[in-house]
Amino acid sequence: MTDRSRIIRSHLDTIFGPLESRVLDMLWARSSAACVRDLQPSFPGVAYTTLMTTLDRLFRKGVLRRAKTGRAFFYEPQFSQNELRTQLAGSTFATMLPGDTSAVRPILSQFVDAVGDRDLGLLDDLEALVRARRDELEKQGAK
Repeated sequence: MTDRSRIIRSHLDTIFGPLESRVLDMLWARSSAACVRDLQPSFPGVAYTTLMTTLDRLFRKGVLRRAKTGRAFFYEPQFSQNELRTQLAGSTFATMLPGDTSAVRPILSQFVDAVGDRDLGLLDDLEALVRARRDELEKQGAK
């Protein structure tokens, strides 16, 4: 497992329980929707009903789509791993950023420090993203 995938796994485990994260991983690895019976062999020691409840919980959280075929529900991810990560990051930032702009500076400073500590190249990427967003907003203002 790479450092990046460990970080992603750690982040997902803080938002979803360990079993929920494993179920998501299994569904992302599949090319088609799955029912509890399809997934059960990959979860030895986990009761059928526990797996069923976990899938239902992920559906109710809006992470999975489901369709009923016969008596069984078939589940598939609503988002790719990257799309989910992007949505989670967006909602985390929206929650963390207060309305008072003076309180935002320490949060942004910590973010920049964390990015710089991880990889100096990411600071260049961040700077390019800021410039692109600024250009986009200026073009919108010119309309």
